[in-house]
Amino acid sequence: MTVVPEARITPDTEEEILGLYRAHLSKGRATLAELFGSHMEVESSGAWLTTSDGERFLNAGGYGVFIMGARHPIVMEEVERQLRTHPTATRILLEPTVARAAEALVSTTPPGLDRVHFALSGAEAVETGLKLARANGRRRTVAMHGGYHGKTLGALSATAKEVYQKPFRPLVPDFTHLPYGDAAALERELAAHPGEVCVILEPVQGEGGVIIPPKGYLKQVEELVRAYDGFLILDEVQSGFGRLGEWWGADTEGVVPDVLLAGKALGGGVLPVSAAVATRKAFRPFDKDPYVHTATFSGQPLLMAAVQGAIRAIREDRMVTRAMDLGNRLLPGIAEIARRNLPDQLVEVRGRGLLIGVELVEAGLAGELLIELFNHGVVANHSMNGSAVVRFTPPAILTDHDVDFLLDSFDKATRDLISGSATMPGRR
Repeated sequence: MTVVPEARITPDTEEEILGLYRAHLSKGRATLAELFGSHMEVESSGAWLTTSDGERFLNAGGYGVFIMGARHPIVMEEVERQLRTHPTATRILLEPTVARAAEALVSTTPPGLDRVHFALSGAEAVETGLKLARANGRRRTVAMHGGYHGKTLGALSATAKEVYQKPFRPLVPDFTHLPYGDAAALERELAAHPGEVCVILEPVQGEGGVIIPPKGYLKQVEELVRAYDGFLILDEVQSGFGRLGEWWGADTEGVVPDVLLAGKALGGGVLPVSAAVATRKAFRPFDKDPYVHTATFSGQPLLMAAVQGAIRAIREDRMVTRAMDLGNRLLPGIAEIARRNLPDQLVEVRGRGLLIGVELVEAGLAGELLIELFNHGVVANHSMNGSAVVRFTPPAILTDHDVDFLLDSFDKATRDLISGSATMPGRR
């Protein structure tokens, strides 16, 4: 007989939840949580999150999800209305929210990207793009060293990191990896296989450690792909939706790929949504057969309400412009503090808009800096393909007080990092 757990009548404790992580989720995640004092996040609003013991933290992490902060009222309004009426559809009949969400999304993307396939995760969007390339006859794929595209089998084949790939080999065949920013190397590969190559890359490598390519590189890539009859996928899962101070990284150089990938912030920081947005020509194989690439929860009404709310919020609150303006304040401020406090430990501070990376001389220091930031009330992230880089992805709703708090906390964290005066995480 199945025993159903009784409803909880007492609050969760950190110790109990840590035990459940070990028993049912991941021992590694439990160990990571312990490094940050086993704090348990239970509430979020705007740029701030609250733990079970009542401490508040400025959320400059979240891997790029929270461009509009947590629980933005416009997104919540759309989602709550849809939840009360029709959250999940049959996928057989016409359903208006998915059509309106697609209409709203293509109104933000470069001209010519008119077809949309919605999914849940960024990796699913990547898989969609790779399948479209295959369906259009491009059987070879070129990705870039340092690029991150996810960990499903096809996406992992594009993500060139040994530690992620090794346990799952053999991966999808015919993937080649080239140096990011090297247009000459790309041309040699395209010239060797004209009409056969799909190129996938990010406008800025987020998980690579906020790597910004040389000026003009994205346009060169587009021109080379067209010259050799290739297929171009621009992975904007992290860089898009206003994060760089433009709607899309493609906009910085006037690039129109065959497929643009969106995710993370697309669900408004409320629900998981991703999308592959394609040209009509690239999408033609999916137009011919509506069952050739499907997913049960693709385009479900509740998710599409979040997409519409997210786009409304970005437009009404002018978040693209705010991301640029905030980045222009934060980047020089973080760089000045880092140079002053970490003269021998700093490699470089770099960024665009609200995607900012601080590279240190070794990965261990980056891990310690993350803990020190947490000690001073700020959540940031490491970079999965650039382990010596601490990454800031704050929302575009920061107030002047929030900016001052972030810079002051970074100042204190970097000074504590050098002095070695670490305390238990979160015990300020």
